[in-house]
Amino acid sequence: MELLFDFVVFASALVVLVYAARGFMHGATRLGNWLQLPPLVTGIFIVGMGTSLPELVTAVLSVQRGVSELVAANVVGANIANLLLITGLVAALVGSTIYLGSGYLYIDLHFMIGSIVFLSVLAYDGAITFLESFIGMVIFAVYTLYIVRGEANRAEEVPEEKAFPSGALGLLVLACIGIYFSAEFAISALQEVALGLGVPATLVAVTMLSLGTTLPELAVNIQALRQGRAELAIGNVLGSCIFNSAMIIPIATMFGPLHITDDIVGFSLPLMAASGLLFYLLTQDKKVSAWEGMLFLCLYALFLIKSVTFR
Repeated sequence: MELLFDFVVFASALVVLVYAARGFMHGATRLGNWLQLPPLVTGIFIVGMGTSLPELVTAVLSVQRGVSELVAANVVGANIANLLLITGLVAALVGSTIYLGSGYLYIDLHFMIGSIVFLSVLAYDGAITFLESFIGMVIFAVYTLYIVRGEANRAEEVPEEKAFPSGALGLLVLACIGIYFSAEFAISALQEVALGLGVPATLVAVTMLSLGTTLPELAVNIQALRQGRAELAIGNVLGSCIFNSAMIIPIATMFGPLHITDDIVGFSLPLMAASGLLFYLLTQDKKVSAWEGMLFLCLYALFLIKSVTFR
C-alpha cells in the first residue's frame, strides 16, 4: 500500500511538472513574440530549453540531495526518449512524411551529434566534475552564437505582440515555482518507489523519470505538426538534446561532482550515442517517414525492456 502511495505521488508530481513546463513555454513564447524573435529561435531556445527545464531542475535537486547518479540517468534517458520515442510517435501519429526544409538542419544535426559525443566521453569513466564539463557550456555558447548570427540575416514573419505581456510574465513566475516543487516531490517519491521495488534508483530515473520529463516535448511537437510547422518540432528535439547534453550536466556539477553507475555507462550511454547517429543518418534526406517513426518506437520499446533486464 505504501508503494502504491509513493507511485501515485511520483506520477502526480510528474503531471504537475509537465503542466508547469507547458505554462512556462506558453509565457516564454508570448514574450518571444513581443520581442519579435524568429520562429526557429523560438523553437530551439524558448521551446527547446523550456521543455528541458524539468530535466534541469531535477538534476540540480538530485545533486543537492546527494543522489547525483540520477542526473546522468535522467539526461541520457531523456535524450533517448527525445530521439526515438518523441520523434517516432510524432511521425507515426501524423501518418505521412515530415519534410525538413531548413537550411539550418545540417548544422543543428552536427551540434546534436557533437554534444552527444561530448556527454559520452565525459561520462565514460563514471565520474564528472565541473572543470571537465565546462567544455559543454562552450559548445552551447558556440551553438547559440551560430543561431543568433544566422537569424540576424533572416527576415521571418512572427506573431505580433504589441503590448507588453504582463500576464505571460506572471505565468512564468508561477510555472517556475511549480516546476521546482513538483521536481522535488518527484525525486523524493522516485527514491521511495525504487526502494519499494528493490531496483536501482537509476533504473527508475532512466525510464520513468526521463519519460515523464520529456512529455512536454511530445505535446509541443504534436501541436507544432498539427499547425504544419515541422521545423519547429524537429528544432525542439535537436535543441532539447543539445541543451540536455551540453548544459544540464555542467550546471548540475556546479553543485557537486556526478557519479555515473555501471548500468548507465555499459548500456544506456552507448544506446544514446547509437540513437543520435541513427537519427543523423535517417534525416540526411531532410525527411522522416511514418515507417521510420515506427522503427524508432520499436527501438525505444527494446530500450525499456533491456533497461529492466540489464542489471
